[in-house]
Amino acid sequence: MARLLNRLPGFRRSPAGLEWRLLRQVPLIAVAGTLVPILAAIVVWLAAEATDAKLATSLTIAVVSVLALHWTVVFTGALACVIVMVAKGPAYVADGYELPDFDG
Repeated sequence: MARLLNRLPGFRRSPAGLEWRLLRQVPLIAVAGTLVPILAAIVVWLAAEATDAKLATSLTIAVVSVLALHWTVVFTGALACVIVMVAKGPAYVADGYELPDFDG
């Protein structure tokens, strides 16, 4: 039975680096980056609710925007770490493919 993936002989894997440390920190970064703007918004919203409803609404919109940006950056960074991990992994050899119209 043929193996699905054939490793390139003699290939050395690169050592793990910054990508693993960053990937382990993603949950903490995600939670902290989500809670800080929300808690700050709650404090300002409670203080502004009694005096200025327009400020509270603007603040809510700003916090939602900051959270969307934060989660996009966290996801992009985590995806970059995974791509680096895959790139540092073992190399594989593709199977040969004979062309049907090749005369050689």
